[in-house]
Amino acid sequence: MLYRLRSYPFTCLLGIAIVLLSLLSVPEVELVEDIPLFDKWAHMVMYGVLTSVVFIESLCGRRPLSVLKVFLAPVLLGGLLELAQAYLTTSRSGEWLDFVANTIGVCIGVVIGYGVKVLCFRSSSK
Repeated sequence: MLYRLRSYPFTCLLGIAIVLLSLLSVPEVELVEDIPLFDKWAHMVMYGVLTSVVFIESLCGRRPLSVLKVFLAPVLLGGLLELAQAYLTTSRSGEWLDFVANTIGVCIGVVIGYGVKVLCFRSSSK
C-alpha cells in the first residue's frame, strides 16, 4: 500500500486538494458567478487533470494500472464526494450534474492520458 502511495505522489496531492475543495466551505467570488456553468467546468477540469495525472504516473510505474482502474477510481471519488457533500456537510450540496461533470472530466482525462501514452511509446520505439 505504501509503495502505491509513493508511486503516485502528484495523484495523492491532487486527490487531497479535491477532497478539501469539495468538503470545505469556499467563499463566493462575484466574477465567477458571471460565468455560466463555471462550477461544472471546474469539476470537469479538476477530474480531467486528476485522471490524466493518474494515467501518466501509472505509465511511469513498474506495474501500470489498467485503463478501467484509472477510470473507476476518480469516478468513485467524485461520487463519494457528492454523497459526502449532500449528507455530511451543511455548507455544500451534492448534485447529480456535478457527478456528471466529474465523469466527463474523467473521460477527457483518460483520452489525454492515453494520448500521452501513445506519444511516449511511439517516440521511445524509434
